[in-house]
Amino acid sequence: MPYIKQNDRAKYSEITNKIYDLKEIETKGDLEYLVFVLMKKFMVTREKRYSTLHEVVYAVMHCADEYRRRFLDKREDEAKEENGDI
Repeated sequence: MPYIKQNDRAKYSEITNKIYDLKEIETKGDLEYLVFVLMKKFMVTREKRYSTLHEVVYAVMHCADEYRRRFLDKREDEAKEENGDI
């Protein structure tokens, strides 16, 4: 999952700060572009084998699962509370 130790995060602070400093990521396509660039960067120094390529896909899927758990599911619960259960 995306929860690495605080001291391990330091090596990425320059780039993550630049991302947070952006006014916005304007479109879904822009977001997909940025994610894809990171996926490609991960593979630059790795052998292009199925298991490693698969790791990249699963890393992104695990992040999507965590995003869904923290944000989308919460929104669904709010809508259920507002509008009543099915």
